[in-house]
Amino acid sequence: MSTLMLDGTASAANPAAHRSKADTLRIAALALLSIRFIQGFIYWGGGSRRFIYAPAKLDPNAASWMANKFQSAMPGALLGTDHIIAFLLHHFYLLYVSLILFSAAELVTGLFLMAGFLTRVAALVSIGLSVALMLMFGWQGATCIDEWTMAACNLAIGATLMLGGSGAFSLDNVLLARKPVLAGRGWFRWMSGALPLPVRSATFQKLALVVFAATVVFNVATYNYYRGSVLTPFHGGPVSPGKHHLSLTDGVLLPNGAVRFHAYLDGGTPAAPSNVMTAVLRSHDGIVLEQWDGSALSHLPASAINNEFAYNRFVPGPFGLRAQVGAMATITLPAPSGVNTDSLHNVATLQLRTVNGNTFDVAVRTG
Repeated sequence: MSTLMLDGTASAANPAAHRSKADTLRIAALALLSIRFIQGFIYWGGGSRRFIYAPAKLDPNAASWMANKFQSAMPGALLGTDHIIAFLLHHFYLLYVSLILFSAAELVTGLFLMAGFLTRVAALVSIGLSVALMLMFGWQGATCIDEWTMAACNLAIGATLMLGGSGAFSLDNVLLARKPVLAGRGWFRWMSGALPLPVRSATFQKLALVVFAATVVFNVATYNYYRGSVLTPFHGGPVSPGKHHLSLTDGVLLPNGAVRFHAYLDGGTPAAPSNVMTAVLRSHDGIVLEQWDGSALSHLPASAINNEFAYNRFVPGPFGLRAQVGAMATITLPAPSGVNTDSLHNVATLQLRTVNGNTFDVAVRTG
């Protein structure tokens, strides 16, 4: 009399061999239980914080509105995701829907993984979430690339669960026990985790090796890009996650002596703002032509700062100009009272100095 094997095929094989295979799969399923639950809890935690425990994260009028964190990722985002972020930041409704859907995907994926329901589908979604998070936020972390570390581990765990399934203590198993006919349904075998994938052993090995290679290449390549230590010596990354950096462009001296320039805070930790304390306009031979101290910068009118995004912005602060990572604006510094515009024909550069002593220059042309 034939028996139903764990791979869903009928077999009259040796009962001892059947038990041995069942025991091996059972052990593997139990071994994956902690990984599956915690992977699910991580994603459920991300979604539940926004929907249940800290709903202000999804409130556009709250200080903790997720768009601010989203924008802070823009300077170091990879593979064109910075352009996607910028596009969404300029289109509020698309941004809001995207953040809701992303949070919902985290919540539902987490619940499905913890419960072991449609485990392979949930694991595949978690892989996609991990890749997206790594591309956008992987560069961040002032002392180590903690955002990358989290996403890299979640990617590997998702790959493991997609291949291994749920097995023990899962709703997939409950469904199979109640409806054994599901063992013969291809969609159930591919989407759930109660049974091995419906492929031959050699095919499964090839699939597993492809998933392994893709996971290793993606994780190691992004790590090498962010920090080196694989193909190159250790480095701080193309975008510093700890030291604020200002990119200044399009410096123009206006006829009335005012100076206009474009500023982008494209590096540093989002945990603290950058503060510009002074701005100095110098001639080619280094002579100071105009200067704005912290008091002058902190009293700039709103009309002098044209921010490109509504979230992280350049604004007057108590010590000068303040900005969060990802802020981008065109700033006009009014001419100091009594300035002699005739002396400005030899203008060369505008230099900004931040509170920690770093300086950033931009060439200035006559408008």
